[in-house]
Amino acid sequence: MLQVLVDADNVDQARTRALLDALHGVEAEILVAGHPRALARTRWPDGATVVEAAGWQRADLVLAAAYRPGDEPLVLVSGDGDFGLLVGNHAGPVLVVSEAASYRLTGATVVDPAVDGVEPLRQWLIGVGQA
Repeated sequence: MLQVLVDADNVDQARTRALLDALHGVEAEILVAGHPRALARTRWPDGATVVEAAGWQRADLVLAAAYRPGDEPLVLVSGDGDFGLLVGNHAGPVLVVSEAASYRLTGATVVDPAVDGVEPLRQWLIGVGQA
């Protein structure tokens, strides 16, 4: 199953909304973490796990703890370089949704839906057999 980790503090609502639209109808396990104000900016899909995590790096810690290693596709909604090892060591395909992804996230496909539109998101999902 597609694993989706969303750092609500790190990526704006427009980019997150584009990804959620592209995921419509896709079976995905979505975990969202962030400050309550960041979480409130988006209507999260039914079934998403939403965790309030206020404070420096708290959302990162929640997401890292929930990460499941494996070869299934992973979507990371964050450009934070703190996820570099997670992305670099993931055995399956990785998509990063961000406006300015850290160089530490190399090896992943990076899409900025505000610039690139939602079609690259859909094409990645098709390419990994999730759409």
